[in-house]
Amino acid sequence: MPRRIARQLVLFCLLSVCCLIFAPAARAIEIQQVTGDSGVTAWLVEDHSNPLIAVALGFMGGSADDPAGKEGLAELTSGLLDEGAGEFDSASFQKQLNDNGIDYGFDASRDSFTGQMNMLTEQRDLAFGLLHRSLTTPHFDAEPVERIRRQLLAMIDDRLSDPDVIGARAVSQTLFGGHPYGRPGIGTAESMQAITADDLHRFVARHFTRDRLHLVAVGDITAAQLQPLLDSTFGDLPASSDLPAVPEARLDQPGGVMVVDRGIPQSIINFAQPGIKRDDPDFFAAYVANYILGGGGFSSRLMHEVREKRGLAYGISTSLVTFDHAGLIWGQVQTVNERVAKTIEIIRAEWAKMRDRGPTAAEVDTAKTYLLGSYPRLFTSGGGTAGALLGIQLEGLGIDYIDRRQAEIAKVTPASVARVAKRLLQPDRLVFAVVGQPVGVTATLSTPASVAGDQVPAQQGASGPEPKPTHIQQ
Repeated sequence: MPRRIARQLVLFCLLSVCCLIFAPAARAIEIQQVTGDSGVTAWLVEDHSNPLIAVALGFMGGSADDPAGKEGLAELTSGLLDEGAGEFDSASFQKQLNDNGIDYGFDASRDSFTGQMNMLTEQRDLAFGLLHRSLTTPHFDAEPVERIRRQLLAMIDDRLSDPDVIGARAVSQTLFGGHPYGRPGIGTAESMQAITADDLHRFVARHFTRDRLHLVAVGDITAAQLQPLLDSTFGDLPASSDLPAVPEARLDQPGGVMVVDRGIPQSIINFAQPGIKRDDPDFFAAYVANYILGGGGFSSRLMHEVREKRGLAYGISTSLVTFDHAGLIWGQVQTVNERVAKTIEIIRAEWAKMRDRGPTAAEVDTAKTYLLGSYPRLFTSGGGTAGALLGIQLEGLGIDYIDRRQAEIAKVTPASVARVAKRLLQPDRLVFAVVGQPVGVTATLSTPASVAGDQVPAQQGASGPEPKPTHIQQ
């Protein structure tokens, strides 16, 4: 939320210095597992070079759990947890944060509800105390609820005029249908208006439980100091939740093209097909394959064929999207209306070429070199380290993942990439959504009514209907 900017500026100078000094990836990261008497466990990375502490926390379950007709509940909750709790009303809670330079906020995604907190060491007990109040006794008073609701309604309205959102929403709804992943995570105007304070309290009671909690602390704090804070902050959360499990998504939609007519000079093309989940044994080979195909920037095949060789677009990219209950291969490109048909043709051809012929040894070596070398950049600050480690926890990858990840990528071979590409890449399953007025393109799929019915130029945001990249750089 924008109101956090002032608090972020308070810590900006120190955090900037910390980014240069705190570089645990340059050495072995020592992760301690700390457990309180309540059973709450956190990962801790100590660094006492600066008087700063970064905390990242996450609860399993996000907008996919929103009740039908109350879409946007997780998103609205995320904007209200610093708007009054315990003995503090909204104004006094904000004053506590601002006066003490505590950077504090929450985000909702499809499968998780996450928070981050940055503080000076001397404000540690106060910051953890405020976090405890937010998680256990949030107010959800009428004024802040309506204020944050209005902000989200404005965002919903803005997205109705964004052709990128239109196309991404069309692909997402076509692939997922009635599954929760096919619903707008930020909600609609109607569903956002329908959410009550009771719904918000119910969300907190059912999501903020110890069995769903993941927690990381990085910086100027010891295990002995952290342990009692685990109990005082999280120990009285409910032990478990009665939320029903989100079902696995069935992605059996045939491929094809949707055209959403909008009077814009360039068409936005979103495209996707069923992909791979994070726990699949072939994930790392698929990760390298995606880098070669479209995820590697200027070194990718699609960038070479679409931009460098033919000048059809400024850029094109693909990514693996790993939800808890589905996997996708997702891409996007923008081109003038007269070049849409050719661009789609090339995407399908490159998809088939990778499937049928696999990669070259040089392509695999280039991909591995980049993926191995870029990963340590995630760990060059306290906040970055906390966020990356939280992502590892949320994905269930284990405390030794950092070392295993590098070893797994190093083991990928051209043969394993070729095998996985043949298994996964299905050009006939690609679903394209073209938003614009493309020349020579015939729609072969029906556009979802909620998109086609928009009268104005109808997320990967934290909680939109579109997929977002997996929690961490894999």
